[in-house]
Amino acid sequence: MTVKQHQLANGFRVVTETMPGLQSAAIGLWVTAGGRHERIEQNGIAHFLEHMAFKGTKRRSALEIAEAIEDVGGYINAYTSREVTAYYARVLKDDVPLAMDVVADIVLNPIFDQREIEIERGVILQEIGQALDTPDDVIFDWLQEESYHDQPIGRTILGPAERVRAFGRADLEGFVAEHYGPGQMILAASGAVDHDAIVKLAEDLFGHMRPKPLFEVAPARFTGGEARHEKALEQAHIALAFEGPGYRDDDIYKAQIYSSALGGGMSSRLFQEVREKRGLCYTIFAQTGAYADTGALTLYAGTSGAQLDQLAQITIDEMKRAADDMSDAEVDRARAQMKAGMLMGLESPTNRAERLARLVQIWDKVPPLEETVARIDAVTTADVRAMAQAMAHEAPMALALYGPVGDAARLEALQERRAA
Repeated sequence: MTVKQHQLANGFRVVTETMPGLQSAAIGLWVTAGGRHERIEQNGIAHFLEHMAFKGTKRRSALEIAEAIEDVGGYINAYTSREVTAYYARVLKDDVPLAMDVVADIVLNPIFDQREIEIERGVILQEIGQALDTPDDVIFDWLQEESYHDQPIGRTILGPAERVRAFGRADLEGFVAEHYGPGQMILAASGAVDHDAIVKLAEDLFGHMRPKPLFEVAPARFTGGEARHEKALEQAHIALAFEGPGYRDDDIYKAQIYSSALGGGMSSRLFQEVREKRGLCYTIFAQTGAYADTGALTLYAGTSGAQLDQLAQITIDEMKRAADDMSDAEVDRARAQMKAGMLMGLESPTNRAERLARLVQIWDKVPPLEETVARIDAVTTADVRAMAQAMAHEAPMALALYGPVGDAARLEALQERRAA
């Protein structure tokens, strides 16, 4: 595998990784323009813009965009997160120039036809409605909001329905004008790709762009808080968040190993104690998420309203216990799971392209994979216990509840249990 980087004169960055033996390639554009870059009146516009990218350009209709890629057996997609919006395609190696041309076209030349805006508005409103009808989706939006009160990073990516109903062409054009500059873009390609050819195509397609000032996001503040939404559901849903390290923090590897040992698989503490031994739930897990300047350990479970308090108390107790008796074997297992998950995922050119873009966005370079593995291997059991101690006793906390939760313990009660 060979990683190469190049920057055009206007600041547009290109990163590629050739994977010998592959007949296909993944190519995509990652733009530093996600939910976190929206002002409050724009909440949801980055996601709306992502949808509109496929609804027609100056050169192609919506159908022609789909046909251009699917006629050669490829696929094209996009997503919006809180820190980036990505547009990507997977094609056979001979069709890489076509894929690059289509991706560039949908990002640089959208026409924002009013009829298509109205159609896609309806689609997004349906998406918002679907999320609200999916408890184990919407609860994480509420948890995020409680974790980061009154901040862009705490707002839903989809945006509130009332804002989506009001967005028009001028809003979309304004967001593009402010955020879609060459310095905010990273072209990443992986698989059967030639670096020099990709750079030449990038120069042809993006070299004419004029730089834009970088948007300064406000530093994140983990505030903590409680969201409680009562509804007559079959299950009660609970999600907890504890402030953790951002992805530029060296402690991120400790946090990831800790969350894996706590609730990352069938052998994890929470799965064994809460599901296998006590039968209190079907689903329970812990995971670590990170942004540029903040992060969180997140735990989720679904159970009956009558058992919710017991489940929450056991979860807090298991977090505290991990600080005292997390074993070498548990850390070794979590470390192995983390490395295996990362390395197995990198057998996909799409995953590799995304990793390349993410690392360039974070560090402006791609650290060698061996360096990342070494950082994971360097985490000790003492490190994980120290992380567990901080999470169980010190880290600010947020709580979200949904369903038959009227009798569930308040955040203050769980805080008291942490301190006991």
